[in-house]
Amino acid sequence: MMMPAFNEERTVEIILAHVLDRPEVGEVIVVDDGSTDRTWEILQDVAAHDSRVRPFRQQVNQGKGAALRRAISELRMPFALVQDADLEYDPRDYPALLEPLIEGRADVVYGVRGFAGQTAFSFWFVLGNKCVTFVTNVLFDCYISDMETGYKVIRSDLWRRLGLSGIRFDIEPDITARALRLGYRIHEVPIHYYARGREEGKKLTWLDGVRAVGALARLRLSSDEALFGASIDREYHRLRQSQLARQHPLMPGNGADRGATAREASEEFARPPRG
Repeated sequence: MMMPAFNEERTVEIILAHVLDRPEVGEVIVVDDGSTDRTWEILQDVAAHDSRVRPFRQQVNQGKGAALRRAISELRMPFALVQDADLEYDPRDYPALLEPLIEGRADVVYGVRGFAGQTAFSFWFVLGNKCVTFVTNVLFDCYISDMETGYKVIRSDLWRRLGLSGIRFDIEPDITARALRLGYRIHEVPIHYYARGREEGKKLTWLDGVRAVGALARLRLSSDEALFGASIDREYHRLRQSQLARQHPLMPGNGADRGATAREASEEFARPPRG
């Protein structure tokens, strides 16, 4: 699990307690992105009491994208989920998010926020999110419901191969566009979501939505070489997507016969990779 954090002293210890209480979690890579409050001290204290927590610090604030890219370079588990350091996303959703990856049906899973019945929302925030998602669907000929969701779970091998370049909140369209450009389908599952307001530390603004649209257009028009480098391993992605296509849950020998459960998925997720 990867957690970018910037000035989250009010919530980081609380969310870490919930994360560490989950049996699915094998490690928590927390990157303090140049916090000026007590976030770093809190992370060090939590790490001293639980060896699964691996804190790293960037001396100067660079943005969520930069912190996430640092976390990706430290991955050791087979799958990795992005968990914000606030209280908007609920770790109790981990089993549902992990199930498609454990069953081998997907390498990319997004948690979809319902924007109804959970908490109060800004009309403009919801409308902006829908507009950015609509642009994503048009540009990449896909159909997803929530491009900007913070709950993105991806196979670690793929995280490393995305070649991300996003620095701040442009990391969300960067992840989505690159996964789609490589030919992966995005599997979506519903999650709980508890939106926070400006007074609670919400950092995303309407300008980030405008930047997201610009980033999506740039990523759609860029060449594969510009995005992934001349040494892109096309055979890896072709074979991986062929494997995913064969893992229909109702086919004999797949999820329906294995009887995969959330508990089994949890145990496998927490197990370190072989070798």
